[in-house]
Amino acid sequence: MHPPDTFKQALLAQARAVGFELAGIAAATAAETRAAYEEWLAAGHAGEMQYLGRDPARRADPRLAWAETASVLVVGLNYHTWEPPPELRWDPGRGQLARYALGDDYHDVLADKLRGLLAWAQETGGPEVQGRCYVDTGPLLERDLAARAGLGWFGKNTMLLNRREGSYFFLGALLLNVELEPDSAGSAHCGSCTRCLEACPTGALLSPYVLDARRCISYLTIELRGPIPRELRPLVGNWIFGCDICQEVCPWNRKAAPGAEARLAPRAGLQAPELIPLLDITQEEFSLLFRKSPVKRTKRRGFLRNVCVALGNSGDPGAVPALLRALQHEEPLVRGHAAWALGRLGGAAARAGLQEAAATEGDAWVAEEAREALLEIARRDNAEGALHAA
Repeated sequence: MHPPDTFKQALLAQARAVGFELAGIAAATAAETRAAYEEWLAAGHAGEMQYLGRDPARRADPRLAWAETASVLVVGLNYHTWEPPPELRWDPGRGQLARYALGDDYHDVLADKLRGLLAWAQETGGPEVQGRCYVDTGPLLERDLAARAGLGWFGKNTMLLNRREGSYFFLGALLLNVELEPDSAGSAHCGSCTRCLEACPTGALLSPYVLDARRCISYLTIELRGPIPRELRPLVGNWIFGCDICQEVCPWNRKAAPGAEARLAPRAGLQAPELIPLLDITQEEFSLLFRKSPVKRTKRRGFLRNVCVALGNSGDPGAVPALLRALQHEEPLVRGHAAWALGRLGGAAARAGLQEAAATEGDAWVAEEAREALLEIARRDNAEGALHAA
């Protein structure tokens, strides 16, 4: 095997050669952020993501994830392959998907690259070199490792920020049984900026560096399996999978170069798609469109739930016929959110459909959503009537 320093430099060079824009070495030591992480969990900020609380000691120490770990190669892959033009980004009749979800599933893309990198390391360093690949699939605090490896700093929006790449990048880790000199952690460069906190529609960023996932649009549209809380639905806007708002306003992302990974480029039909046609997507169409895509995580019912909410926020009465069809959907989750959206849009047809649902719906929660939607229409009609009378 080459001397450790020579091997390290060759490994970092190879990481960049296979497409990783960022690469660095972290020491295989316990995370200093473990206490803060456990406090965050204890506060309930993880919501229904119970997996985040499993075995926190193992998550905080790469040596407990794999006993032979001597150092960790941490890599970053830029996924910013498309920037929506304003006429698409701000069109309420079009849905928005987080930029990371427009192409292939990042787990597959990064895992393929990391496995190739491990094979190269074994070929170069000899059979004694062993490793384990992690791409958001095992108990590791990747952000902590990445910060220690010099890839960036924790931003106030809790994302890892890099002066050159901004925050639109994925993290991956390669645990190695070879002891390599760790890189130095970088300094923070957020300064007094609080744009991310001010821009979050739902107030999910409680304070700098503290995110309540239960209010985050990404959590609400991806991780949450049940109904989106009624009070938060108007704040979701036209996001139908994930959210990029706290990244869009970050000054460091304005300076970042676009990503070059072809597998992360947007698929046809996902660049700000029209919302109304999405509501009629069949299971077969959903499976085909989102094959090997992170969007499949929501399943069709969760995706249609999100589309209903976005249509309710669109203000477009032309969405009423599609929402009335969704009011007959086989999934209660979809029917309930369609009812809410009809209450937001109003009109005679919406009212009639909701009255029928309130009277005949067999699911108690959906029936309650229909009744609440009818009350919303009545409140709005009364307010408008009072305004005209004045």
